[in-house]
Amino acid sequence: MNSAHPTPTPEEFRAEARHWLSAVADRRALEGQRWGSGDDSVAVFENWTEDEERDRTERIRAWERTRYDQGWGALGWPEEYGGRGLPASYEQLYRAEEAAFDVPRRTEVFPVTQQLVAPAIRIWGTEEQQRRWLRPMLRTDELACQLFSETEAGSDLAAVRTRAVHAADGGGWVLSGHKVWTSGARVATWGVAVCRTDPDASKHAGITVFLVRMDAPGVTIRPIRQMTGGASFNEVYLDDVRVPDTDRLGPVGQGWRVTLTVLAAERLDSGTLGLDNADRALGLARNLPRPLTGGEQQQAGDLFVRTLVQRLIGLRVTAALVAGREPGAEASVGKLCATATMRATTDLTQQLLGPRLAADTGEWGTFAWTEHLLGAPGYGIAGGSDEIQRNILAERVLGLPREPKYPEEGPR
Repeated sequence: MNSAHPTPTPEEFRAEARHWLSAVADRRALEGQRWGSGDDSVAVFENWTEDEERDRTERIRAWERTRYDQGWGALGWPEEYGGRGLPASYEQLYRAEEAAFDVPRRTEVFPVTQQLVAPAIRIWGTEEQQRRWLRPMLRTDELACQLFSETEAGSDLAAVRTRAVHAADGGGWVLSGHKVWTSGARVATWGVAVCRTDPDASKHAGITVFLVRMDAPGVTIRPIRQMTGGASFNEVYLDDVRVPDTDRLGPVGQGWRVTLTVLAAERLDSGTLGLDNADRALGLARNLPRPLTGGEQQQAGDLFVRTLVQRLIGLRVTAALVAGREPGAEASVGKLCATATMRATTDLTQQLLGPRLAADTGEWGTFAWTEHLLGAPGYGIAGGSDEIQRNILAERVLGLPREPKYPEEGPR
């Protein structure tokens, strides 16, 4: 912030946020008062129909616009983008206060838009692109999804096969390919597509990134049905989709660097994954209508400690950002902690509920946990698999050599 608007202390900021939230939202009931009533969903991935997803998206969007318009959105962004220029840690301070109020919970497309795509446009976009996209994305007038993963590429994003070639008439680019596991594709207005523009270059050098209108001719979205019954992911087919060169993000052939910007932000955001459900599982332990066994007490204590450690790692990530340093090990450790917390949450709820988890009897807070049980393993892959995170730590922190991919290769 500039000298005319000095940065408030964390205590002052939290008090200011609490006062504003009290004026625009109702406070959540205390744990003991609300246990056993209300929504008992603990789904890791939403299980909505398209109509339900659109309805929830509009409700969340209305709240995000209120925040932005009243100076509580884009807190770390400069004033020219509608922000307040506060340190990065103040976003977490705000979220801690907001958690006590009954406001819509953001679905994945919102942090993807505001925390992944918008910062990438700020770094790599032209002045025209920044003027065109940043404020609308921070206010959520425009929403963006990631057109990254492909079935053939697996965890090796640089192995993408979606092609982008210059249009024969000179009118921009033509994109053709197939993307998968795209969250929010049905409600997003833009997709950030990682494409191969030079098949003869080394795989990291022949990549370019584009922003694609999700309603453009040639874009087909097909939901992927999950074993929980819902469809929060989608396949996206790009069949000769025309994209103007003004919608290219970053230099031609330098898309891998653009992609890494988005991936780094994704892993920073993943450190808070699963904490809500972990807190709910600990609430289940406190409200169980029988005494906990010694083993259950130990499991609950272990989960409680895991949530504290995960939150502390999140603070370390924030501290690195405030210091102007790009977090490396902290982000990977945070992602590993998040997936471990999810597994520990599953283990505790299975132990506490026993057979009540297996049949939908209508009892509050029992069968609903199957959505967590079936969804949580997916985060061992999403946002960079656990194996990828361990490789990052082994190579960049411990200094271990890369294992050869094929027997004839030597160590690198």
